[in-house]
Amino acid sequence: MLTTLTPDALVASVLAVPPLARNADYSLNDAENTKIIRHIEAGGIRTLLYGGNANFYHIPLSEYDQVLAYLGQAAGPDTLVIPSAGPAYGLSIDQAKIIRKHKFPTVMLLPQVGITTSKGVAAGVERFVQAAGVPALLYIKHDGYIEPEDVGPLAEKKLISGIKYATVRNDADTKADPYLHKLLGYVDKKIVISGIGEQPAIVHVDGFKLGGFTSGCICVAPNLSRKMLVALRAGDIGEADRIRGIFRGLEDLRNAINPIRVLHEAVRLAGIANTGPLTPLLTNAPEADHARIREAATKLLAADKA
Repeated sequence: MLTTLTPDALVASVLAVPPLARNADYSLNDAENTKIIRHIEAGGIRTLLYGGNANFYHIPLSEYDQVLAYLGQAAGPDTLVIPSAGPAYGLSIDQAKIIRKHKFPTVMLLPQVGITTSKGVAAGVERFVQAAGVPALLYIKHDGYIEPEDVGPLAEKKLISGIKYATVRNDADTKADPYLHKLLGYVDKKIVISGIGEQPAIVHVDGFKLGGFTSGCICVAPNLSRKMLVALRAGDIGEADRIRGIFRGLEDLRNAINPIRVLHEAVRLAGIANTGPLTPLLTNAPEADHARIREAATKLLAADKA
């Protein structure tokens, strides 16, 4: 695992956002998680971001040290691993004490929905960074969570390593996006990462010149996602759009059912690893949806291997 971080290293690869495999009793399944990591690394991906797809929102504090210890030793020596903390402020401060025991160069702060103010979020980020001893990867998922003018000082003081920007908008609004335009007036666009997978990545990376993008479906098709980023950086938008279309089948199912639940099953049904049960407060996708998920996942995996 990489233990140092530069802005270039953060976006050197697509940021894979894997699920976290569990045993039937909800305990961590090291062997199956290692299968997922190796599959992603075999596709040339060197950044693993454990957040929503890994259900870090509901991870027990009593398990946190064990999970971080596993992630720190499971990845290859040139792979960047970014765990998450939060979303509640109090939980993140308790997690920060555990983070200090490990060597992760940055940690993503999960966004707290409700009972927040913009300046309160900024203060929470600063206090978390002071407690953890590493900069935070800021996750912006909703308008009103934190205003661009409050993000600017966090970047200036090097309290954040980057920003995962994942506010979902329709196609027209994605291209316009006044919030993103304003945000880029306060921070270097290279540290802002498109956080919603392959579908908006062309607009974000080619149009807004963001540093890179995250992906969940990359856990099925790492080669294709990597090639899409290569095409974007080479200015080959036609090729990037062609690859994006290959991901659409599984992405449409994730949007229609639930992004986390569908990806969790897709990795299992494609035969990559047995992801097991999702921990509460989530549940696995119903069996009635499995046939559609299996079809989309196996088709995507076959395209990745072609």
